[in-house]
Amino acid sequence: MKQNYIPVAREVLAIEADTLKTASEALDESINLAVDLILGTRGKLIVTGVGKSGLIGAKIAATMASTGTPSFFLHPTEALHGDLGMIGKEDAVLAISYSGESEELSSILPHIKRFDIPLIGLTRSAASTLGRYSDVLVPIRVEREACPLGVAPTSSTTLTLAVGDALAVCLMKARDFQKEDFASFHPGGSLGRKLFVKVADVMRKEQLPVTDENTPLKEAIVTMSEGRLGAVLLTGSEGTLRGLLTDGDLRRALMRPGFDINAAAKTYATPEPRTVRESEMLASDALVLMEEKKIQLLIVTDAAGHIHGVLHLHDLVEKGIA
Repeated sequence: MKQNYIPVAREVLAIEADTLKTASEALDESINLAVDLILGTRGKLIVTGVGKSGLIGAKIAATMASTGTPSFFLHPTEALHGDLGMIGKEDAVLAISYSGESEELSSILPHIKRFDIPLIGLTRSAASTLGRYSDVLVPIRVEREACPLGVAPTSSTTLTLAVGDALAVCLMKARDFQKEDFASFHPGGSLGRKLFVKVADVMRKEQLPVTDENTPLKEAIVTMSEGRLGAVLLTGSEGTLRGLLTDGDLRRALMRPGFDINAAAKTYATPEPRTVRESEMLASDALVLMEEKKIQLLIVTDAAGHIHGVLHLHDLVEKGIA
């Protein structure tokens, strides 16, 4: 019979969740000291660690670098063989070792202190080698690892990663790091598209399906078909937006008694369609608005109601934003 591992997985998650909750409640002034030290660093934050701690450190360094804190990961072994010169006098070091006694890491600590470089330690004990060398010690303590043997780094690495995230977010708050700042560090990929692309970059501006609100419905349908947006924009005598006739409006109109194909298009149109006046709005924010209002078309106008463009949900899908 196939074994059920769900209880085992649940226990692991529960143990690690309890670890994070306990650590959250035990946070002390060391977090403030660590954040202030990093904020006062004129150079880079160098993150270092060995083994699983090193893997966690690489992720912390990447998170720091992408959120406004210049940072990179340096392996202690590489540091011992020449790369120690990558650490400048204006830098700070964030060293990670749960035991605080990693041989490779302990070997570079005297050299770091010899150059009077500020050191933040993430370890469980202030009495450990790393604890003694640290200018600021952020304790990483767990009651038990989630590993059934109690030896594989599980709860401890999860907590270390979470503390690294906490430091990064505190630094973002301290620097008032905004979406626009984040976008400048992520110009490519899905993050860049969501945080950098604006409505003006993807909205359609030319050959829009526009007709007068008093145009007979049968002619407005032709304009709708030619525009390939599933809608036609209706304007008044001054050229301002007065309504929106969608294929959905048309289907509902066909079900109404007294439907007249020669009636003015405005008869069956939505008189106050959803618009935005800010083409500099992020396309991702426009998507949120469209999802909230359950619409597929967003019209961009100026304060007077003149049409500047339209944004269709399909455009956002094609750009990888939706």
